[in-house]
Amino acid sequence: MPADVHHLPAFRCPTCKKPVARDAEAFPFCTPRCKLIDLGRWASGEYAIPGEPAIIPEQPSGDEF
Repeated sequence: MPADVHHLPAFRCPTCKKPVARDAEAFPFCTPRCKLIDLGRWASGEYAIPGEPAIIPEQPSGDEF
């Protein structure tokens, strides 16, 4: 591990707020569990990026190749 890593500001896990080292395997999360919790929140719609909804074009049917 590079010596300068210890001089960088500490981060907190966005899920549980525990301190996280920059070289942590699941960075910026403290554990893979917190990473999955965050992903579940995005997937369920609990988190959303503000703005107008995206317009999704219709998908062609399978026989239009």
